[in-house]
Amino acid sequence: MAVGRRPTIDRKELARLVTAGMSVQELAAHFGVSESGVLQAKRAAGLAKPMLDHSGAVPWKLTRAHAQSGPATNLRNLSAAAQGKPPAAERLNTAMRWAQRLVDAGLDVRYDAAEGFSEIPAPPEGSHVANVLAAARKGLEAY
Repeated sequence: MAVGRRPTIDRKELARLVTAGMSVQELAAHFGVSESGVLQAKRAAGLAKPMLDHSGAVPWKLTRAHAQSGPATNLRNLSAAAQGKPPAAERLNTAMRWAQRLVDAGLDVRYDAAEGFSEIPAPPEGSHVANVLAAARKGLEAY
């Protein structure tokens, strides 16, 4: 079995096609590589958008079953707003209403890998959700 050379991605052509709005899937087909290969090439060429860090808003190691739950999604959306990259208005509004409801009721969230998220009374030293909501509001004021 002959093993051919791996396809290479020309960085100048990649930059031109990314600027033209070509999707990762289209780029993969164009260059004959996987989508993962395109993403790696974009990062290496400095063409990838920097990833947001949500570890402050979601400080727990979530199981796969809970990663896309309402609380996790709302906390990530608030975190994105705090970092100056708010999600679509409907998602942001949902997250802010959820967080404000908890704050108004004196509640916070806790996470357990077996049970997922649950609402608990906010500790006297302050609520995690209140802190994330405040950071999101501060991030949104920067606009």
